Amino acid sequence: MTSSIVTGPGVVAAGVDLRLVPAALTAWAATATGILWHVAAAAAVVVIATTAAASASIRLRDSADERARPWWPAVAAVGVIGAAFACSVALRVDDVEHHPIADRIGDTVSVTAVPVETPRVVAGSRLMFRAVLRAVDGHAQAGRVLVFASVVGYGDVTAGRPADFRARVGKPARRDLTVAVLSATGEAHLGEAGAVHRIAAAVRRDFAETARAVLPPEQAAMLPALALGDTSAVAQTTVADFRTAGLAHLTAVSGANVTIVCGTVLLSAMVVGPRIAVALASIALVAFVVVVQPTASVLRAAIMGAVTLLAVVSHRRRQAIPALAATILVVLIGWPEMAVDVGFALSVSATAALVLVAPAWSAALVARRWPKPLADAVCVAVAAQLITAPLVAGISGAFSIVAVFANLAVTVVIAPITVLGTAAAAICSAWPDAAGLLIRFTGPQLWWLLRVAERAASVPGAALPVPSGLAGVVFVAATVVASIVLWRWRWGRVILLWCAVGATAWAAAGDVGRA
Repeated sequence: MTSSIVTGPGVVAAGVDLRLVPAALTAWAATATGILWHVAAAAAVVVIATTAAASASIRLRDSADERARPWWPAVAAVGVIGAAFACSVALRVDDVEHHPIADRIGDTVSVTAVPVETPRVVAGSRLMFRAVLRAVDGHAQAGRVLVFASVVGYGDVTAGRPADFRARVGKPARRDLTVAVLSATGEAHLGEAGAVHRIAAAVRRDFAETARAVLPPEQAAMLPALALGDTSAVAQTTVADFRTAGLAHLTAVSGANVTIVCGTVLLSAMVVGPRIAVALASIALVAFVVVVQPTASVLRAAIMGAVTLLAVVSHRRRQAIPALAATILVVLIGWPEMAVDVGFALSVSATAALVLVAPAWSAALVARRWPKPLADAVCVAVAAQLITAPLVAGISGAFSIVAVFANLAVTVVIAPITVLGTAAAAICSAWPDAAGLLIRFTGPQLWWLLRVAERAASVPGAALPVPSGLAGVVFVAATVVASIVLWRWRWGRVILLWCAVGATAWAAAGDVGRA
């Protein structure tokens, strides 16, 4: 099923391939509702989605371009895929609810667990990391756990390195297929990580040390965050500035990083040919994911990148929406907990905005004689901000009014930082002097990025307070939709302008009052 999508005032994107989208959305919704509200909710979602797909297919069948196509295969695909994911998540939820550790809530037990991510400092001297269980009190067990521990005795914990420790078992605060929350006590006795994890940890460590040797402290802390997603050394004031300025997404490795890295490697096709270039890009993609660690956005971007590279090799038609829908299905098969992960939702929604909304809006501006590079930059920033704003508001309880301007101001420096930083990380262990030289060239760009974040965050009323949680998501989503609708008319734009001025003045007055 191909379709035309209205993506802006008077702008229509035609020929978008949507055949996989209903199945992907149904799988996502069924998995999420199954995790949050059990199998009955997942089954209800499948029934509703199948009914909606049947209704839409019958309507499309009556149109001229769809008359010859049978409608039932698309509906059957939605129903079968939805039912399969609903059954799968029901089994996984049942495993979590009947996990042996659920009977040990409140007890202190001996645990063997393998971290799946680098620990993050959450408050003062406390660390937090996700891990996979290997044993409890000497009995083999599996399952995802969330671990809180002191920096003292756990500072050497790294991804992939088994840790033996005692911990008090707590009930998970969120329904995300986590079987328990562990509050570690005493010191951890660490084993040896696998070769791949040891190499990845060494790259991250050597890269951070090389950056500290050649850059000022503030820039040296920021470069690993931008290139590898390592925010362990970034000051809390800088984190707050980036969040207020709407630049926090830059410190979470995402699709942009994967695109830049793979795109740079693919340029070698001019020398070695397309097939070898794709092979090199695939190797770079796997190595990049291992080093930066497979977070939600990295998984989404990596699998979508792999789908695209496969399309290049097979000479198939490449479209972002089918690739994104296929990525959602693959991720949910391997990692169903991503269905309720906000980072994954942000990554997917931002990608959809850049694919569907930004090009159409850019074309409209170009038709009004805007320079294309400027139109593309503005529309990418605005589309990403508007589409992800509801989720960001639900998480942070704030809406950044300077995010678009801040993102536009730093657009030109992100690609050089990513390319130079990733190249330096690749050679820092074997050739630190050359890596240091590459890192030096990122200094001016890092300075500019930090200054933009600082100045944007210092603007009075830079972030408007909004409700957090579901109320914030609904409020901001309704506001965004209303703004897009009103923007179609001149009087609507006047109303929006005055509302923006009033909201900014109110937020600025609140900042002054708190100061």
